[in-house]
This record gives sequence, structure tokens and C-alpha cells, in this order.
Amino acid sequence: MTTTDGTLEGKVALVTGGSRGIGAATALRLARDGADVAVTCVNGSDAAADVVRRIEALGRRGVALRADSADADEAAGAVERAAVALGGLDVLVNNAGVGVLGPLHGLALADVDRVLSVNVRGVFLTSQAAAARMASGGRIITIGTCMTQRVPGPGGTLYATSKAALVGLTKALARELGGRGIAANIVHPGPIDTDMNPADGPDAAGQAAMTAVGRYGTAEEVAGMVAYLAGAEYVTGAEFAVDGGFAA
Repeated sequence: MTTTDGTLEGKVALVTGGSRGIGAATALRLARDGADVAVTCVNGSDAAADVVRRIEALGRRGVALRADSADADEAAGAVERAAVALGGLDVLVNNAGVGVLGPLHGLALADVDRVLSVNVRGVFLTSQAAAARMASGGRIITIGTCMTQRVPGPGGTLYATSKAALVGLTKALARELGGRGIAANIVHPGPIDTDMNPADGPDAAGQAAMTAVGRYGTAEEVAGMVAYLAGAEYVTGAEFAVDGGFAA
């Protein structure tokens, strides 16, 4: 039986990096709310195919696209491919990202180029392409990090730099696209239980202790905020923390 609340009925969404973690949970939540959803992946083709099967089980259309956000052509091209496959684009979720953590003196130029290419340039180009496709009512939602608001220790300089750039991008997009009825917002997850940062990992206890609620969040909790923003009115240029009080 298909269950959906219908708030996004008739909408088409693209979730970059949608094969696992926050991206997969977001794709499924948007489908549950009525949207047809395309997801991109680089290496997780089997996982992406599984997400598509689960989207289709909800009675929605789904498609998996291989696209590397570090490649300028692929980052922008994913938007066109998703729009062609599903007949348009109403919601873009910029979720794909990479994290390289470590001491400042140990970061190589290749690390800097990779992180900025995926986390900043890729998001910019995908947003640019989506804005050209979207009509009034379009939504651009970017996944940031709690580390744009609080960096609790050393080792996060490159990652925090890349994600902080997305705050400026989001606010500028809101100003530039607001007159066309397109909203842009950013969501800052805190410690979230995913394959990349499991709640039972070696550093989990310390991260959980930094939150006000004393626990990791779930990918579904982040997805809930994204889904809200996908349907929200009169909300743009804003930052939303889903971090359990990490930055409180």
C-alpha cells in the first residue's frame, strides 16, 4: 500500500549524493510526501538502485544518475538529466559532499581542490543549472554542517571553510531568485548516525556529549527539515540547525 501525505504531489526533486545516509533518507521522505525523485551517486550504484526501488514502492517515479559533483560538467548536467527523465524540476537538494579532516599543516593541495570542487563549485553549478530550470515555487535546499556555527576543535579548517561558503551562496541565491518565487535555504546537521559517522564509532561519545540532548541525530530527522522546506512558503535565505543543540 502506498502512503503519502501529498504535500509535494506533482513535484519533481533531485537529491545529489542520494544513495545513502542523509541523501537517501531525504529522497525517500520527499517521495513519501508525493514527489518523483532523482538521485545522483558516484560509486554507490547498487545502493542508488535500491533507493529508486524504495521510491517506486511508494508509488512515485525514481531515477538514479551517475554524476560526480567534482566534475563541472557532470554537476551541472545532472540537473538537465533529471529534468528530462522526470519531466521538470521543482526541488533541488544539494546533499553531495566530501569531508577531509586533519591538521592544517597536513592538508595537501589535492585535498583542498577536491573538497572545494565538490562542496562549493559543484553546489554552485548545480544550483545555477537548477535555477535556470525552475519556475515559481522552486526550492533549492543545501546541506551544510553544524561546523559553520561552531567548530569544537582542531582539524576541521578545510571542511568548515567549504560549508561556510554555502551560507553565503544560499543567502545570495535567496536575494537573486526571490523575485521569481524561488526559495533557497540551508540545513545544518549536527552529529548524525550515518555510515560516514556512525553513532557507535570511536569518536561518537565525544560528539554526542557536545549536543544539548546528548545523542546523535538520525538521517530521517534531517530529512524531515528538508521536506518542510521543500513545501514551505515565505521562508528563504535562512539557516536551520538540526544538531541537537550542538551550536547552542
